[in-house]
Amino acid sequence: MINLLHGDCLEQMKTLDDNSVDAIVSDPPYGISFMAKKWDYDVPSVEVWKEAMRVLKPGGHALIACGTRTQHRMVVNIEDAGFEIRDVVSWIYGSGFPKSLNISKAIDKAAGAEREVVGTEKTPYTAKKTSMNVSQMNTVDDEGYRVKVITAPATEAAKQWDGWGTALKPSCEFFTLCRKPLSESTIAKNVLRWGTGGINIDGCRVEANDFNTSESYEYTGNNGGSMGAASKRKRKSGGGATDPQGRFPANLIHSGEQEVMDLFPESGEKSPSRFFYCAKASKKDRNEGLEGFEEKEVLLGHNQAACPKLTKDGKPNKVIKNKNAHPTVKPTALMAYLCRLITPPNGVVLDPYMGSGSTGKAAIREGFSFVGIELDPDYYNIAKARVGS
Repeated sequence: MINLLHGDCLEQMKTLDDNSVDAIVSDPPYGISFMAKKWDYDVPSVEVWKEAMRVLKPGGHALIACGTRTQHRMVVNIEDAGFEIRDVVSWIYGSGFPKSLNISKAIDKAAGAEREVVGTEKTPYTAKKTSMNVSQMNTVDDEGYRVKVITAPATEAAKQWDGWGTALKPSCEFFTLCRKPLSESTIAKNVLRWGTGGINIDGCRVEANDFNTSESYEYTGNNGGSMGAASKRKRKSGGGATDPQGRFPANLIHSGEQEVMDLFPESGEKSPSRFFYCAKASKKDRNEGLEGFEEKEVLLGHNQAACPKLTKDGKPNKVIKNKNAHPTVKPTALMAYLCRLITPPNGVVLDPYMGSGSTGKAAIREGFSFVGIELDPDYYNIAKARVGS
């Protein structure tokens, strides 16, 4: 069953019956005005989460995404609505773009001082390989490299603050794991009555060896609780866990990028293979199901000012063309894993902030029913195509 609703989620959820969905998996607005989008001016209100809890079955879980700057506000609203906060799942990746202001340059600019060009730095134009601030990438050369112009401080004040900025590189997002209070006196009784209350441990175990960073785990729909195909590979001898079922699922997920892999030792219990991993959404993943859609230009950067179409010298800047123009697409493999983690067999997954439909695409792939709500008409149409309704 697929039920996609167009409109404000607070109003649309009022059309849904009490205790009618088994799980909520959503990537709502983070409240950081991302790319100056009006829909991202604030995190969802307490009223939204109260309505979401009404339609969720007793003991049903929710996984709600948020960024580091506003996670506290998201969690407080969820908790004030009546949810029990159970955990936070961290998704760690290495391909985030720093959006830090260069204070030394800002001082020189305010003083009207011209900085001397002392060199250039070339970086392959691949989002996964570069962490350079896009506002510092001045152009793309004929060989496809981003060329960063390196300048020297011009004033004494700028020299004093050379190397200082205003922000860290974003490398993680959080999924708040919460649960609607039980209606029965015990978990066992609640599960038997409603089918909700627990999480799918065995269905989300992770193969600890034979780790391959070139691709994400792609699980097959299996609502019976067995591990997906990627976790059924024969375990190598020596090292890692001895449990033939695989690693117990953790509250950490990583992208498999080398920058993240380097945080873990190469051997022993600290191996990165002990955690589920999933890279950011590929272009193929983003655009799957949108064969009849027209490609649109998507500028890199926090906003239009940070990455204009033209550089200061009038040369065209690099833009990405995608049929899916949504700026915050989550990978299907990640959302599939999260859906499976908290949704019972043949369950219904709700996403009140559907966006371009990644949760719905994942839920259907896993064999679940899906209810999605989206306010923006363009994103709603993209979601319809991606989810397959």
